[in-house]
Amino acid sequence: MDKLRGKKIVIAGSRKTEEMSLLIEKQGGIPLVRSLQGFIYLDEKAVEKELLFCVNNKVDWFVLTTGTGTDTLLGAADQLGIYADLIHQMKAANVAARGYKTYALLKKLELKPEVIDEDGTTQGLMNRLSSYDFSNQTVVVQLHGEVQPALIQFLEERGARVIQLLPYRHIEPELATLETLCQELKTNSIDAVCFTTAVQVKYLFDYARREGMIETVLQSFSTHVKAVAVGKVTAEALKEEGLKLVIVPELERMGAMLIELVKVYSRSEAL
Repeated sequence: MDKLRGKKIVIAGSRKTEEMSLLIEKQGGIPLVRSLQGFIYLDEKAVEKELLFCVNNKVDWFVLTTGTGTDTLLGAADQLGIYADLIHQMKAANVAARGYKTYALLKKLELKPEVIDEDGTTQGLMNRLSSYDFSNQTVVVQLHGEVQPALIQFLEERGARVIQLLPYRHIEPELATLETLCQELKTNSIDAVCFTTAVQVKYLFDYARREGMIETVLQSFSTHVKAVAVGKVTAEALKEEGLKLVIVPELERMGAMLIELVKVYSRSEAL
């Protein structure tokens, strides 16, 4: 029960921090909450404009990247009185889906996607879409809280006219939190950082680039500090930033993430 004895483990999320802290303490570790999640809000006016475009124009593809975001859009469409119209448009178009939650929601709606990701990641979705021609086609991409430049570029390079549906917007976390974590990485005074969403990764590395600390942060993660991701999408974001080694559990849950970290330390001690 003390595999994390004396280890300082950063929690980058904002949800269930007390539960995660308790799990770390039970393993002898020292939890440090450094929330990088920022503030999220629903931009109702932007959503209304985007949804009205979807129901009043021909859409060739809907690319859905999260179940939560898709459900939010459907709820907003219902409030606007255009739910049935949106569902009709989705059934008339091709649909691509990333993530098991998105697929489960589509199944509930009796919508069969033309394309499903191969491994739960955005890259896996792009791999499956790579054989399709999007020339002169209107592609609506549902996003969740942040833009996906790689996905948008991928579609535009194949001739798509991309419309982005971004119901949630993020406001950056406290600069003091970003500064503190970067200093801890610089001095190697922490042992691991647990990321629970891709946006946390974005905020940390964007700040490090702005402050001229990106090489220092990358060096810290490649030598002393372990990067831990709750799931494949978050791990993908870390790898896109240049991290070679990311600890990620098979089961995408916070508790499983910490168990996987314990296993890594246990294997290191056994060597």
